[in-house]
Amino acid sequence: MSDRPEDQNQSPEIIEKDEKKTPSIGGQQVATAAASIMIAMLISRVLGFVREAAIGAKFGQNEVTDAYIAAFTLPDFLYFLLVGGALSTAFIPVFSSYIATKNDKEAWHVASSFINAMILLISVGVVLGIIFTPYLIPLVAYDFKGETLEQAIFLTRIMFPSVLFTSLAGLAMGVLNSHRHFLMPALGSVVYNVVIILCGLLLADAYGIAAFSIGVVLGALANFLVQVPMLRKVGFRYSFTLDLSHPGVRRIGQLMIPAIIGLSVVQFQEIITQNLASALEAGSITALRFANRLMQLPLGVFAIAISVAIFPTLTHCAARKEWTDFRQNLSLGLRSVIFITLPAAVGMAVLRVPVVQVLFEHGKFDHLATLTTASVLLFFLIGLFAQGANQLLPRVFYALQRPQIPVRISAVVLVVNTILSLLLIPYMGAQGLALAFSISAFVAFSLFLLLTRKALGSIDGKALLLSIAKSAFASAVMALVLKGLLLYLPYWIDTSTKTGQIGFLAVAVTIGALVYGLLALAMKMEEARLLWTTFMGRFGRLFSRS
Repeated sequence: MSDRPEDQNQSPEIIEKDEKKTPSIGGQQVATAAASIMIAMLISRVLGFVREAAIGAKFGQNEVTDAYIAAFTLPDFLYFLLVGGALSTAFIPVFSSYIATKNDKEAWHVASSFINAMILLISVGVVLGIIFTPYLIPLVAYDFKGETLEQAIFLTRIMFPSVLFTSLAGLAMGVLNSHRHFLMPALGSVVYNVVIILCGLLLADAYGIAAFSIGVVLGALANFLVQVPMLRKVGFRYSFTLDLSHPGVRRIGQLMIPAIIGLSVVQFQEIITQNLASALEAGSITALRFANRLMQLPLGVFAIAISVAIFPTLTHCAARKEWTDFRQNLSLGLRSVIFITLPAAVGMAVLRVPVVQVLFEHGKFDHLATLTTASVLLFFLIGLFAQGANQLLPRVFYALQRPQIPVRISAVVLVVNTILSLLLIPYMGAQGLALAFSISAFVAFSLFLLLTRKALGSIDGKALLLSIAKSAFASAVMALVLKGLLLYLPYWIDTSTKTGQIGFLAVAVTIGALVYGLLALAMKMEEARLLWTTFMGRFGRLFSRS
């Protein structure tokens, strides 16, 4: 079978001649949508760190927090397996194709049937998960014993019902994203974190770390509820139907099968990593979790935001066979992701200790825990920009309704990551697991680039390489400036206090961002100009309304 978008052996030039001459979604519109998501996700990620810091300050970095983090694994596995993959690989492309062709009645019929099927399937999965939790926990943390094992089982059972509410929120997000409404789903994650923090702070004295697990369930429910008004606004017509024979529903089912396999591979990778970490010294799982959360900040705020914003546009272009617009949007999106994640990785690597210190060093989370987490973070950051690109590139094949390609790449990456983890962990411990993750991200990035070029005929490679070179140069200069600030700024700012640490980090980040941004503008990078005008326009509208 051909890897071309039209599944035929046509050249890209022939594809372009066959395109429909309908108006397309411009890069500016995609960037504006991405800006809205970024603002909401930045707030959400900051609150996520507040949540993690509250847990660290209250309980430290030990067996208790390891049990809590391990308890997330099984509910997350069920969600990503059944809904997470279905949204990006199956539901959004099929649903968007109906929206793109103005067939709203069929779109709502397909959406209702799929949502009802998912609710039934997930409800069964939640019940079975709660019943068999004692037999499942050893699969994700084989070295847990005694009280740590019992606590992991208890916390997992509390959190399992959150899967149903998270799934409803995810399905609502799929419908809204297909209609290019991104803000409310992003704000839902803000509400999710707020509820967890409030439950943890108000109930921790009475229920211990289980208070945060209770918050996960209530936060997931709140995440769904805040999206309901916008669902009604876009005209969502829900019905109690289960038409599994409908061509659209059947197509979603066909696309879901490879998605489930692919996401199983990804989840198995996380389970393997967590299992290996469970045999290390106490607190290793927590160090990996906190470092990963920090690495996820630029991914969530920027890379995922851009990928989410551009995905419906790619599916619309694919549905209308507008391949030139498809390539242009993909190229600009990929360059924008790398433009942001590359300097983010460099800056966080230089400032890793102050970053961890400000965010997590409170209460029982001492300076030794800060240094441990910062050392793990460094090795996660090595692969950050590749990981950022990997948020967008699989969506190319989801938009083309070819999820089998990401599945194959995921399988290769699982093998690579497992082998590297086993080789590195005896010498580097938790740092080796982070390094294996980063190297695997580069392997995935390379494979995705090669197969994307094969599928589309062109990915504007010269512009991509030039953008990476300019970003790398600007990032290197920024790193030198940040190194100088680390040496001399403490003479001006007292970093022995929490206020001084926050002030130091704020000044360093601001100066670093200005250096990088000014160099990017001086080099006339398209990504810099687009993001600057987009954010200034978005913030200008926000302030004008206030």
